[in-house]
Amino acid sequence: MPEENQRLADRMEQLGFKQAELARQVNTEIELLTGQPGKVLDSDVRRWLRGETRWPQDRIRLCLERVLSASAEDLGFVPRKKRTAPPEEDSVHRRRFLTTASGTILAVGTTGTSDHRRLGINDVRRFHQDYVAIVRQDAAGRGSKQVENLAVELASRIQSALALSAASTRVRDMLHRLAADVISSAAFASIDASAPQRARAHLDKALTFAGLSRDSEAMYHVWNHMTLTSSQRENHAEAVAGAEVMKRSSVARRDPLYASLGHMRNANGLARLRRRSEALRALNDAERAFARTTDQQRPEWIRFFDGSELDALASYMWTALGDHGRAEYCLHRTLAAIPDDMVRNRALYTAHLALAQARQEELELACATGRQAYMMLPSSSGSGRTANTLAATRKVLVASGSKAPEVAEWIEESAEWI
Repeated sequence: MPEENQRLADRMEQLGFKQAELARQVNTEIELLTGQPGKVLDSDVRRWLRGETRWPQDRIRLCLERVLSASAEDLGFVPRKKRTAPPEEDSVHRRRFLTTASGTILAVGTTGTSDHRRLGINDVRRFHQDYVAIVRQDAAGRGSKQVENLAVELASRIQSALALSAASTRVRDMLHRLAADVISSAAFASIDASAPQRARAHLDKALTFAGLSRDSEAMYHVWNHMTLTSSQRENHAEAVAGAEVMKRSSVARRDPLYASLGHMRNANGLARLRRRSEALRALNDAERAFARTTDQQRPEWIRFFDGSELDALASYMWTALGDHGRAEYCLHRTLAAIPDDMVRNRALYTAHLALAQARQEELELACATGRQAYMMLPSSSGSGRTANTLAATRKVLVASGSKAPEVAEWIEESAEWI
């Protein structure tokens, strides 16, 4: 029984190659080498993996070395026993073989390694670790501008790696998806800074990366931020249209969590268009879909959407419909359940709670809540959404004409940090 070639299997896994794709790329190298199409099949690759072919033919072996950036021996192949040739004679033979029909000598080293780097799964993992660190900084409210800059820089590094290095289709797709997620994080940082035009520019790039990745989750991620950007620009009809794309995506059909978020975005857009009955139906659809969700592995960016976030987004809808009592109820539920590490969101929703209280003429309570929101947000956060919500709260308090000492003190105090 031949022994399986584990070295070859490990290298294929490291570089993200499936059997059929490896065969295709070897055939491409053969055509570049000889001018004739290669005839390697995925069944040949299986024979290599099973150890049935211990030493492939010269042209196949050399092209395989180029594709996998490793020598045949390092790939687990065993040379046939033959007369030992002097090094000079062996080198001459190799150069003669590499001469194409046109007389051109291909630049292939004696180990068969390629002169450019090949990206693999480990590269994807390293880039992904950097992305996770950015997501965590964003959740902790470490500074929207800093998060945006880090995300833009990481996306640029991924794009440069793709341009300068070879990669399997699988690895290339994974990196395009990651680049889409990363630049979407830059867009969200812009949204949090209340800079929708800048966010839209990032999302145009993210849409290209998502398309190249051919991944429905990456496309959904981009559209989620598209709806937020449209809403921030007061183009609520466009936000509703974007939410419809989210609801109908293949990932929303597969996973009720994605369906729920799409319905919630739709509910908020419809509420701002004063389409109350449709907004309430969308809210009901969101809650029903969320009730069907199960715990499973999902991308980092959507982990924010839990029960506390569902209530927070519902509060936005009730605010748009003018029901500030229900909005306050939802926000209390959110703040009771939101994870401790979601510092930025906790400050944002506390600010919205202050606004809901002010609009119900609970003025002194709104002042205390607003001060709490300001104190919990790091000074370097740059969260324009939180600042704008506190500014709206202050405007309501000023318009109230209240002479209460607590209100007057908060109005004066808040003028320094809003």
